[in-house]
Amino acid sequence: MVRRRVLVIGAGAAGLAAASDLAHSGMDVTVIEKEACEGGKMRQVQVGAHLIDAGPTVFTMRWVFEELFARGGQDFACALKMIRAPLLARHSWPDGTCLDLHTDIMASAEAIRSFAGPQEAAGYLAFMTECRQIYTTLKDSFMSAQKPSPIALLHRIGSLTALWRTRPFETYWSRVSHHFKDPRLRQLFGRYATYVGSSPFRAPATLMLIAHVEQDGVWLLPKGMKSLATAIRNLAEAGGAQFRFGEEVDAIRLRAGRVSAVRLKSGEELEADAIVFNGDVSALGSGLFEKNDKPPIRTVPARQRSLSAVTWCLRARTTGWPLAYHNVLFGDDYADEFDAVFRRREITPFPTVYICAQDRLQETTPEGEERLLLLINAPADGDIHSAEIQDRLSASDKLHDQLKRHGLILEANADKAVMTGPQGFNSLFPATGGALYGLANHGPMASFARPGSRTSIPGLYLAGGSAHPGPGVPMATLSGRLAAARLLEDLE
Repeated sequence: MVRRRVLVIGAGAAGLAAASDLAHSGMDVTVIEKEACEGGKMRQVQVGAHLIDAGPTVFTMRWVFEELFARGGQDFACALKMIRAPLLARHSWPDGTCLDLHTDIMASAEAIRSFAGPQEAAGYLAFMTECRQIYTTLKDSFMSAQKPSPIALLHRIGSLTALWRTRPFETYWSRVSHHFKDPRLRQLFGRYATYVGSSPFRAPATLMLIAHVEQDGVWLLPKGMKSLATAIRNLAEAGGAQFRFGEEVDAIRLRAGRVSAVRLKSGEELEADAIVFNGDVSALGSGLFEKNDKPPIRTVPARQRSLSAVTWCLRARTTGWPLAYHNVLFGDDYADEFDAVFRRREITPFPTVYICAQDRLQETTPEGEERLLLLINAPADGDIHSAEIQDRLSASDKLHDQLKRHGLILEANADKAVMTGPQGFNSLFPATGGALYGLANHGPMASFARPGSRTSIPGLYLAGGSAHPGPGVPMATLSGRLAAARLLEDLE
């Protein structure tokens, strides 16, 4: 029996998951990746002799990976070393107040009680109950399933009342404001919308399920998020998948209306019975097809793109404000932060700063310099705005001003910091403008606007954070598995 040849373009979480499922199903799988190693957005940068996670840093939804590895005949717990985090994150405000959220809900409720009073603690418990209900409703009907239409989703859920309780027609901010009166807590819990690159003032309240996902368990990976990508690559290779790194796809070739091959930048052509594209969907609409071939997906308009970011990877001595592993330093005006990014296309003067202190796995303070990733939100205009040098200076000034307001002092050699902005992210992830999450999840129908696994071109399938069910490492992994399942279904 001739094995069907499948090419996977991109070795991010979705491409790796698709490659593993397809290889373990008997397909002849080759993964083509333009970078030197697997990971996609789960990338690391080198600062001196040290590797620092420069992409996702929060590992959740462990069940997604347990199921993936079980499909490949392996035990996920044996494949990857991880530590369950007792602390979700440490939060700070310019007024000097600080709040830790814990993995134990009652411990968080008690912390909130001490921080803002019993009414806010009760609001937190009610908020988490609603988050869990939304997650439970959508886990199997939407997140783990092929892309539904709104009517199909209603049929899957089985009740209009249950669908209505997922709050698609309320904004995230309005629902957070229903549960919390303290503006600091509104900021804290509103921030979950940024996990999918969106504004809490425009995103649907359905995204409250993200808070439950995090509360359900966060793990820390001692070797960084890149170790997760490597573990999935090893799983795929155990099934027979092959990897070609440092190879960039120049074009997807069609024959008789269906995919037939890819042409590499080197000129080499690789034939295929099917292709899984693990890249931003906008790249399909901007040059990967021959002139006479109509792209199956349109590019995401610049105004509908998700958040980009400016990040700094560095090693520094820290004093003043005490860091945990995950830290969030808020600005004064949260509404202006998102108005600046999505309407004015700029970074607000006092942006929220996320800091991942990657040497604080055991909640201890490292001696000497420690590895840090710092991030602020930015507009996804890396392909249309060219003032990169001025932007870098402005972003750095805003970052240091904000750290100073919170009492955090970094003693670092600026020459050793690796800085990446929208222009850099656009180079890493072409046709995105630097958007890190594809389409912004704004409005009640945004979740249905992402394309599903199957395209209008026979044999071409989509996988990744810009496709259904959405961004984030676990969701992208689900996307890869859905693409593989659809491909196998069509071949049968």
